[in-house]
Amino acid sequence: MNSSHSSAAPRSPHTFRTVFPVLALCWLAVFFDGMDVNIYGAVMPHMLDDSGLGLTPATAGTIGSWTTFGMLIGALTAGNLTDWLGRRLMLVASVTLFSLGSAICAVAPSVGLFGAGRFVAGLGLGGLMPLCLAMVMEFAPPRRAALTTGLLMTSYHFGGMAATGLGLTLAPAAGWRWVFWAGVLPALVAVPLLLKLLPESPGVLLAHGERDKADAVADRYGLPRPTEVAAPAAGAAGRLAAIRALFRPESRWATPLLWLASFSGLLLVYGVSTWLPQMMRASGYGLNSSISFLMVINAGGIVGLLIAGRAADRFGAVRVSAIWFVLTAAGALLLKSQLPLGVTYAVVAVTGVFLFSAQVMVYAATNTVYRDSERAAGLGWVTGIGRTGAVVGPWLIGVLATTGNQSWGFTTFALAGLVGAVAIALVPLARRIGRSDASAALAPVAATAGLS
Repeated sequence: MNSSHSSAAPRSPHTFRTVFPVLALCWLAVFFDGMDVNIYGAVMPHMLDDSGLGLTPATAGTIGSWTTFGMLIGALTAGNLTDWLGRRLMLVASVTLFSLGSAICAVAPSVGLFGAGRFVAGLGLGGLMPLCLAMVMEFAPPRRAALTTGLLMTSYHFGGMAATGLGLTLAPAAGWRWVFWAGVLPALVAVPLLLKLLPESPGVLLAHGERDKADAVADRYGLPRPTEVAAPAAGAAGRLAAIRALFRPESRWATPLLWLASFSGLLLVYGVSTWLPQMMRASGYGLNSSISFLMVINAGGIVGLLIAGRAADRFGAVRVSAIWFVLTAAGALLLKSQLPLGVTYAVVAVTGVFLFSAQVMVYAATNTVYRDSERAAGLGWVTGIGRTGAVVGPWLIGVLATTGNQSWGFTTFALAGLVGAVAIALVPLARRIGRSDASAALAPVAATAGLS
C-alpha cells in the first residue's frame, strides 16, 4: 500500500510558483545573513574613531577573522546537527544564534567581548548559508538550479545594502551600537515565519524514516517523491559515508578544485565586505563615500546574480564562474589606481556584478559534480572549506593595513580572482579524468565476470 502510494505522480506542478514559499523564506533568512555580515564593515570606520572602544586596524582584522572562523565551524557542524534536528530547525537555530551575537556586540564594553559576539554570530551565519542553498536546490524546478540559486543570493546583497544604509544613517545619528541592535531583528521577524511556514526537506524526512511526511511535502510542492538513494544518510556513520562519497573516482579530483575555488571566492567576498570602506577611506575618499562604496558593490552584486543565473543555465555554471573571477581580478586592479570619484563608483559597481556571483556559481557547479544524496554534504564542505578563505581575507587585509600597505589589498583580491578562475575552469577536466579512472577500475571486474 505504502510503496504503491509512493510511486504515484506528484499532485502539483513543479514550477517557481509552487516552490515560491520555500524560496521566499530562505531569501528572507539570507537577507538577514547578508545584513549581519556587512554590518561590521559598514560601521568599522565609526568604531575605529571611538576611542572608548580601543579598536585598532590590526584588531579589526582579527575580529573579522573571528567572525569567519565561527562561520567555518558553523558550516562544518551544521550537517551533523541537521541529522538530528532537520534543516528547518537548524535554520531557526542559525538565525537565533547570529541575532544573539549581534546583541552581544551592541552591549560589548570591550574589544574582547565584541569579538566574542562576532564569533557567536559567525557560528549561526556559517550554518545558515549551506542549509538555505541545499533547501533551494532541492525544491528548485528542473534545469533552473543556477537561476534559483542566483535569485536566492540576491537577498544577501539586499541585506548588505540595508547594513550600509544603517551605517550611513543610524551610526552617525545614534552611534554604531544601535546598528548592531538592528541585527537582533532577524530573531523577531524571521524565526516565527520559518517555524510556521517553512517545510522540512523531503529527503531529510525520508532519512528520518518518515516516508508519509516526505511524500506529503513532495506532493504539496510538486517535487518528485524522494527515494532512498536521494536521501542523505543519517547519523555519524552516514556523515562519514557522505564525505567519502565526495572522493569517489568520478569526483575525487573535482572536489579539491571546488574547495580551492570556494576559498578564493570567499576570501574575496569577506575581505571586501569587511575592509572595502576602510580601504577606500585610506585611499583618500571621504567617510560617507567610503561607506557608500559598500552599498554600490552590493547593488552590483544583485545585478550580477540575475545575469549569472540565466547565463549559467544556458552556458554552464563552471564557464560563467571562471569568466566572472577573471573580470573580478581586473576590477580589483583598477581600484588600486587613483581614479575620479564618479569613475570609482562605476568600477566598484561593475566589480560587484562579477565578484559575488563568481562565488555563487561555484555553489551552482556542485550540482553538476555531486549526486542528489551527496548534494548537502558537497555544499557543506565547499562552503566550509571555503570559509578558511573568509578567515584569511579579513585577517590578511588587517595585517596590510597595520603596516600601511592597504593598497596591496587590491592586488591580493586580484590574485584570489585569478586562482579561483583557474580552479573552477579545471573542474570539467577533473571530472573527465575521474570518469576515466572509474571506467579503468571497472574494466578488470567486467572482464573477470565475463570469464566466469
